[in-house]
Amino acid sequence: MTDLTVEQAITRVHREEWARVVAGLARRFGDLDVAEESTAEAFMAAAERWPREGVPSNPGGWLATTATRKAIDRLRRESQRDAKHQAARIMYDDTPAEPTGPVEDDRLRLIFTCCHPALALETRVALTLRLLGGLTVPEIARAFLVRETTMAQRITRAKTKIKAAHIPYRVPSADDIRERLAGVLAVVYLVFNEGYLASEGNDPVRVDLTEEAIRLGRLLRTLLPDDGEVAGLLALMLLTDARRPARVSRTGELVTLAEQDRGAWDRTLIAEGNALLRERIEAVAAGGGPPGRYQLQAAINAVHTDAPSARDTDWSTIVALYGRMSLLDPSPIVRLNRAVAVAEVDGPGVGLAEIDRLAEALDGYHAFHAARADLLRRLGRGGESRTAYDRAIGLAGNPAERAYLTRRRDQLAG
Repeated sequence: MTDLTVEQAITRVHREEWARVVAGLARRFGDLDVAEESTAEAFMAAAERWPREGVPSNPGGWLATTATRKAIDRLRRESQRDAKHQAARIMYDDTPAEPTGPVEDDRLRLIFTCCHPALALETRVALTLRLLGGLTVPEIARAFLVRETTMAQRITRAKTKIKAAHIPYRVPSADDIRERLAGVLAVVYLVFNEGYLASEGNDPVRVDLTEEAIRLGRLLRTLLPDDGEVAGLLALMLLTDARRPARVSRTGELVTLAEQDRGAWDRTLIAEGNALLRERIEAVAAGGGPPGRYQLQAAINAVHTDAPSARDTDWSTIVALYGRMSLLDPSPIVRLNRAVAVAEVDGPGVGLAEIDRLAEALDGYHAFHAARADLLRRLGRGGESRTAYDRAIGLAGNPAERAYLTRRRDQLAG
């Protein structure tokens, strides 16, 4: 086996097993730092040994065993107290673990720990993306539109606070779960987004992350079958993921929604997503609570997937849905998406005027400049469009997106 093959194997296993190993160690030892650092040491050992010894037949099991030994060694080095020795002996105890709450999946249990109310919402999301999604600090920083140093400090402070406050590694009671649910849903959705169009690296799409997010979404749906936002998020991810087969061209370029081959969309996922939406519509009609942001986003995606072609899209409905969503989440990105839809209804000039009002808030966001570039192109303002494309290309981390933006820029006259 060549070094390149081993490196590829380690990269694949990191994506598949990182969260599982970290979550398992967190459950066993109750210490997030020990769990993360021991898992990292296990992967370092794999990088050192696997090129010589070969990739084991069960790489996940090898990593879990190695990480457990690393954790035990770390605990023994740190303290000679009886409590630490007791923790170190856990690996030899074959007694089944006592139930720790209504969720029995280690990764979901870890998510709820990271989403403790003692932490700020954005900190909960960032910490869980690091520990569960295995995303790097730069990837998480890009998702939050903040500097890497800021995000690194945020994650470090979060782990310190969990330890100082003695926040236990367990799922909260059923009454407490809903208090943390908004943070959990945000985590799952950001993991999905990072997989659907990766912000960094050579892979434009990371299927491992989209599948993990959908898996977590299904588990949450099992846990809270009557929660509208859980159903809405799952529907949103299914409807979005259904378009993935048409998302990137054979040459590795992003294919926009308007240009996608709709025959390549996964109709099974679309049907499942639409069924969840119909269920929510009936629940609201029967006197349930009004739809939240994930249900509205799912509805927007349903409008797109229901249209036989891009020109048949009901943009007026999409503008109305974004209008309702902006009342719940008046963020600049929601307003940007609404402005793009407004441009389809009222023309590029009206849409551009709305987008330009967001310049200060979204100057570091590549999609803002890409949207401006497209509307400026449609208005015949080629020079300004080229400048906007250049800015978008410079900010885009995804290779497929850069390829698309570069082609569109190069097609400008002059």
